[in-house]
Amino acid sequence: MKNQYIVKKDTTLLKYLYEILDLPKKKIKQYLTHGCIYVNQTQTTKYDYPLKKNMTITIQQNTKDFIFPILYEDRELIVVEKPSGLLTVASLKEKENTLYYMLSNYVKKKDKNAKIFIVHRLDKDTSGIIVFAKNQKMKEQLQKKWDQYAKVREYKAIVEGIPKKEQARLVHYLKETTTHLVYTSKTGKKAITSYQVEKTKKNYSLLRIFIETGRKNQIRVQLAEIGNPIVGDHKYNKTTTAKRLFLHATRLKLFHPTIGKVLTFTSPLPKEFEVLMR
Repeated sequence: MKNQYIVKKDTTLLKYLYEILDLPKKKIKQYLTHGCIYVNQTQTTKYDYPLKKNMTITIQQNTKDFIFPILYEDRELIVVEKPSGLLTVASLKEKENTLYYMLSNYVKKKDKNAKIFIVHRLDKDTSGIIVFAKNQKMKEQLQKKWDQYAKVREYKAIVEGIPKKEQARLVHYLKETTTHLVYTSKTGKKAITSYQVEKTKKNYSLLRIFIETGRKNQIRVQLAEIGNPIVGDHKYNKTTTAKRLFLHATRLKLFHPTIGKVLTFTSPLPKEFEVLMR
């Protein structure tokens, strides 16, 4: 399986990979060391390999490693961290460059008959914790009682401006247009999002967010509705210039129905969040 990137500026290889991949530098160095990185189809392990604009970088997974962090794995579940900019599942335009496709390849390297199943999704531009099932029964169990089994769903977001209230519980009803734009209405699907302000800097606020429902684009729409759209949300924040969506699924407490225990998964904030709020 391959992932390809077109270099957009003159730089060096390790520096550029660190900028485009939402991964620790240690992990990126491992891929270089293991010969997984190709520049214009030439394999290289050099951290300071010079890059020129329009060169092609290919990440070839030739080990049993999965390129993104795996937080938990057993016979029935696999929990991973999704980077911003990657689809969870295939679309009409993109079939292979998806988390589902990459993860399917990973489990099939261990067992050619292995499968994974979608339990829930994250928007393409949202990063953080996501859960997949390894069999149909587990998928159906989790989906049927997701709001009950997902005990805590915590996100972090950087929004424009400073909210009028330091903390609040937002309740809206959401509908979707034929062009897939979600909006608030007097009727529709109920969405509940709570937030508290953790830090402010000039015209930005870092929010700690908890959701009680899992509606499409819920957090993005509700925060935009109160006048504090998420930085980098080009769908619901037309004035933003940021390259990524500053929304990250940072903590999940999930009841595992087979082992009968609540498991807690955490994901650190991507470096872009720290830079913006520094």
